[in-house]
Amino acid sequence: MLITFEGIDGSGKSTQIELLQQYLRDKSYEVQVFREPGGTDVSEMIRGMLLNPEIEIDPVTELLLFSSARSQLVAEKLLPLLKKDVVVILDRFFDSTTAYQGFGRKSMPIEEIKQINEIATHNLTPDVTFYLRLSLEEAAERTKRFEKDRMELSGDSFFKRVFDGFEQIAKTEERFKTIDAGQGVQEIHEEIVSNLENRLL
Repeated sequence: MLITFEGIDGSGKSTQIELLQQYLRDKSYEVQVFREPGGTDVSEMIRGMLLNPEIEIDPVTELLLFSSARSQLVAEKLLPLLKKDVVVILDRFFDSTTAYQGFGRKSMPIEEIKQINEIATHNLTPDVTFYLRLSLEEAAERTKRFEKDRMELSGDSFFKRVFDGFEQIAKTEERFKTIDAGQGVQEIHEEIVSNLENRLL
């Protein structure tokens, strides 16, 4: 089973992934967690470039670098693990590329990005995607003390387009489960578990 988490920075993805991972392991599931970009030697090297605030990257180059890191992760890690019935949890997947590089950067038309996503994922689609929905104002408040990477320094108008992108994806993808990330940590976790109970039987 492939479970992905999406949302803007500060929405609490890392916290909820950690809680879900522990919950599933307590239920005797074998679980592996990866972040994007990353998860393999190649993907982590690409991550270093993508997040380095001292490097300027063309929007199309950025899109292709994210996609390259994803392709390596899918081929090297995800597909072999899923064949072994391991539950895989991802902190971001191709929906982030659609939201950030598509709606945010406007690097290419969305339909073309969808084609690139299919290639980069080797046609792998999540079984369920949890979209932790948080307002831009609350996200800014939560992250104001964080050191910003290259993506996080992209400006308010960029993140408004990213947020709108996630909203649009959530309306069109049935696998998206939108959760109010302004709730308490435990409330969010319980909502996630409730959504998964029937799928994990």
